[in-house]
Amino acid sequence: MLGLIDFSGRPFHFIGIGGIGMSAIAHVLVKQGYAVSGSDLNQNRITSQLQDLGVIIYEGQSADNISALAQPQIICSTAISDRNPEFQAAKALDLPIFHRSDVLAALISQFEGIAVAGTHGKTTTSSLTAYLFLKAGLDPTIIVGGEVSAWKGNARMGKSKYLIAEADESDGSLVKFHPHLGAITNIELDHPDHYQNLEQVVETFQTFAKQCDILVACIDDPNICAHIQPDITYSLSAAKNADYYPTNVQYNANGTVATIVEKGEILGQIELRILGKHNLSNALAAISIARYAEIEWSSIVAAMAEFIGASRRFELKGNQSGIVFVDDYAHHPSEIRATLSSARLQSQNKTQSKIVAIFQPHRYSRTQTLLSDFSQAFGDADTVVVTDIYAAGEKDDGSITGAQVAAAIAATHPHVSYQPSLPLVQTFLTENLKSGDLAIFLGAGNLNQIIAPTIEAMANCSTKK
Repeated sequence: MLGLIDFSGRPFHFIGIGGIGMSAIAHVLVKQGYAVSGSDLNQNRITSQLQDLGVIIYEGQSADNISALAQPQIICSTAISDRNPEFQAAKALDLPIFHRSDVLAALISQFEGIAVAGTHGKTTTSSLTAYLFLKAGLDPTIIVGGEVSAWKGNARMGKSKYLIAEADESDGSLVKFHPHLGAITNIELDHPDHYQNLEQVVETFQTFAKQCDILVACIDDPNICAHIQPDITYSLSAAKNADYYPTNVQYNANGTVATIVEKGEILGQIELRILGKHNLSNALAAISIARYAEIEWSSIVAAMAEFIGASRRFELKGNQSGIVFVDDYAHHPSEIRATLSSARLQSQNKTQSKIVAIFQPHRYSRTQTLLSDFSQAFGDADTVVVTDIYAAGEKDDGSITGAQVAAAIAATHPHVSYQPSLPLVQTFLTENLKSGDLAIFLGAGNLNQIIAPTIEAMANCSTKK
C-alpha cells in the first residue's frame, strides 16, 4: 500500500483533519509543498493553524467536499467509519484511500527516520528527543502526538535528514514502520478494542523491532526483556548493565537531578523539569537516541534543563484560591500510578496539601478489561472523583459503568466520590476543593474541558467571600 501513495504532486484530503495525529501529518505535507485539504465536524484551534498554512478546511463532512476536489488521495484514521459520507463518496469515485499510518510510514522512509513506540511515554519521549535534536542544531522534521511550545504545535518541518515521529501501536499500524532507529519504552495491553490479549501486542512490537535498523529499548520492562532484543538499552537500575543508566538520583518537587552513565563511563549530571521516575526513564531513552546521533553531551544537558514537556502531560493549567490545577492524559492504570506518584512529589514540600484525582475512564473495552488494575491505581491520591466513561466511539453495551469503576476503587480507597456527569464533577470540585489542594484531571477524553470553568467558578466563589 505504501508504494501506491503518490508524492508526485497529487493532492491529499484528510477526513477528520483536526485530530492530533492527522493534523501533524497534514502540517508536514503542506510544508513540503503539497496541496492539502481536510474536513472535520467542527473547526478548532488546530484546523485554524492549518488553514493559516494554506490547507483548505471544510467544516462538516459531506460528499460535496470530495466532489469539489481534483482527484485527491484520501487519508483516514481508525476513527473514520466506512459509513462516513466522505469515505463513501471517495469509494464511489474510486479514489485511493489510505490510513494515516500509511502516509506516516512513507514519510519516515523518506528520511533517516526515528520512530518512538511504546504503550506509555512515547509522546514525552519523542517530544524530548525532538527537542534535543532541535537544540543541537540538527533541524529535524517532527510528528508527535502532543503539542509542544518549542515548535508551537504537534509538528515541525525541518531541513535535515532526520524525522522524529511518535509511532502508535493502538490499531496495529506500528507494523508498517521501517525506521532507521526505533525505540520501545514499554509493552502492555492498553487497547483491548483491537488486541485480544497481551501476546498479540507483543507480536506487533516484535514485528516493529525487526524492521528497525537500530533499536533502543528499556530493559526495566519485563515484556521487552522477554521478547525483544534491542541494540541499545537503558534502565533506571545500575544492576541491569544497560548501556545507559542513572546514579545519584534525586527526585523532588521541581524535577529530577541525576548523573548519567554511558557504557560504563560517567557522562555527567542532568537536571529535568519533568517529574518522576517514568520521566527519568523517558529522558534516558532520549539520551540514548541523541548520543547515537552523536549529539554533544553539553548540548543534551542544556536542552534537558529547558524542556517543560508536551501538552496534557502533567500540564499546569492554573492556580486559583491556593488550588493547583493540572491536566494529564493518563488513562491506563500504569500511567495513572506514575502521574499520581509525580503529583505526590509535587506536593511533598507542602505538608497540608491534598491530592484530588479526577478520573474519566476512557473506552468501555479498556475499562472493563483493566478494572481490577484501575481499582489499585489511585493509592497516591487523597481523594478520587470518578465520572462516567468516555466512549471514544465505542458502543455502550451496559456491561461496565462509571459507578462500577468508582465502587471498585472505593473497595480499597477511603475517599471516592462518583459524579456521573461533567457538570456534576465541576459542582463537586467547586464545593469541596480547598486551598493547598492539587487537583489533577486524568483521562484521554473531554474531562479537561471543565478545568477552565472550574477555575473560573472558584474565582467567583473567592470574590463573593
